[in-house]
Amino acid sequence: AATLLDGRKVVVKIRRPNIEKIIRRDLGLLYFVAKLTTYIWTDARRLRLRELVEEFEHTILAELDFLHEASNASQLRRNFEGSHLLYVPEIYWPYTTKNVLVMERIFGIMVSDIAGLKTAGVNLKKLSENGVEIFFTQVFKDSFFHADMHPGNIFVSADDPENPQYRAIDFGIMGSLGPLDQHYLAENLLAFFNRDYRRVAILHVESGWIPVGTRVEEFESAIRSVCEPIFEKPLRDISFAQLLLRLFQTAARFKMEIQPQLFLLQKTLLNIEALGRRLDPDLDLWTTAKPFLTRWIRRRYSPRTLIKKWVRQAPDMTDKLAALPGLLHDVLQQQKNAHILVSQSSRSINKHPRIAIGYFLLGIGVAALVMYAARFFISTVHT
Repeated sequence: AATLLDGRKVVVKIRRPNIEKIIRRDLGLLYFVAKLTTYIWTDARRLRLRELVEEFEHTILAELDFLHEASNASQLRRNFEGSHLLYVPEIYWPYTTKNVLVMERIFGIMVSDIAGLKTAGVNLKKLSENGVEIFFTQVFKDSFFHADMHPGNIFVSADDPENPQYRAIDFGIMGSLGPLDQHYLAENLLAFFNRDYRRVAILHVESGWIPVGTRVEEFESAIRSVCEPIFEKPLRDISFAQLLLRLFQTAARFKMEIQPQLFLLQKTLLNIEALGRRLDPDLDLWTTAKPFLTRWIRRRYSPRTLIKKWVRQAPDMTDKLAALPGLLHDVLQQQKNAHILVSQSSRSINKHPRIAIGYFLLGIGVAALVMYAARFFISTVHT
């Protein structure tokens, strides 16, 4: 803890000397163990141990760069600017370097201090539900989530006990998902909540998480036997350890490969589960999460969202459309001159040059029409 010359309270974080050397030595050991395990245990290839170590290496080396952590904090702060759910402290950039981080000092009750939260009159049910909403907002709305959400990194502001606010620190580990992983994950979770196990099975095949050719009916039955027992139970009655164990057994049976890009997300889910269990043992995770996912999917495919996407892509599409006549001409010229074409097709083109010219002019007309429509649409939207 420190105080700036202007009186602002801050926290100064300093990188431990020689820590990078120690970490790289340990990473070398992890790579050796991963390689040895894969060599002597055939099924370990499905676990993709080397890829997991690579993901861990990328994450922990990024943690060593405090400029990286500072930029993560700034991004998360922008994402939740003005939010009553989560407060992210300000970074003081003039004092921050690769080895030193200076950030606003926050005050609150540690989220693990249940007695302190109760003494302050904090609505624990509301707090636990807000935690679930924060997690899904980060993962699906922003695709940028705090991936180290253990109790030591989370505080609670009790200024308004009925509407408590989370306050987070330590932004060295952040995760993100690509659009396809976001889509498949959201669809999978929603299918789970709706007990549509066939949809879950199909999504796993479509995403490439299990091998093509897997019998969907058999996989559907296996997923049902794992998930059906946990529905309509409060959090305190759900054994996530047992659930994960059975899911791993199912994964092995169907040769499902570990997805390294989901590693941080799985880790964060375990943190969220532990946090929710502490705050409200009666929390129904399914009922809390399902409405959020339903709204997210609806917004993702709403006309307004699609229009915004088209507007963002319009300049790039305009450039491509402008090049379309030239590309059409090149294609037609190649068709005319290539020796690998079927002779009949070549004779047809040679005998009827008007067809080629017609296609070329048609392409120019279509491209011009689309370009004009795109420019008119963009100017209308901006107006």
